[in-house]
Amino acid sequence: MNSAAKILDRLRRVKQLRDDSWAAACPVCDSQKGRPISIRATDDSRVLIHAFCGCETEAVLSAVGLVFSDLFDRPIAHPVTPIRGGFSARELLELASHELTVGAILLSDAETRPLSPDDFARLALAAARVGKAQGISHGG
Repeated sequence: MNSAAKILDRLRRVKQLRDDSWAAACPVCDSQKGRPISIRATDDSRVLIHAFCGCETEAVLSAVGLVFSDLFDRPIAHPVTPIRGGFSARELLELASHELTVGAILLSDAETRPLSPDDFARLALAAARVGKAQGISHGG
């Protein structure tokens, strides 16, 4: 039995909307607010659930005796290769974000006064660091 069938079999008032999507009564609040939950099967064998009534997905799954891993027929392969150079993707994004903030502050100050040589050097350093982060993210 696939993940979608396993979940749908445990819900009430299931209505098929399309080949890959359904609406059903929320098993937590019985959709007392008149808003159902949405269930959709994806091409990569995942099941997506959204409770329009506001109930948490974890509570919906628990109410029918399931857990998050039941939303997957098989483990998902991650198409992104690990980043080389000792930095995680998150660290590279944080560095780029910080350097862009520095650049934005310096450029906003430049609207009212010319950049000093130190400011210009810091702006150049920010640009170089963002460029290096980009190179690392591309495996360089």
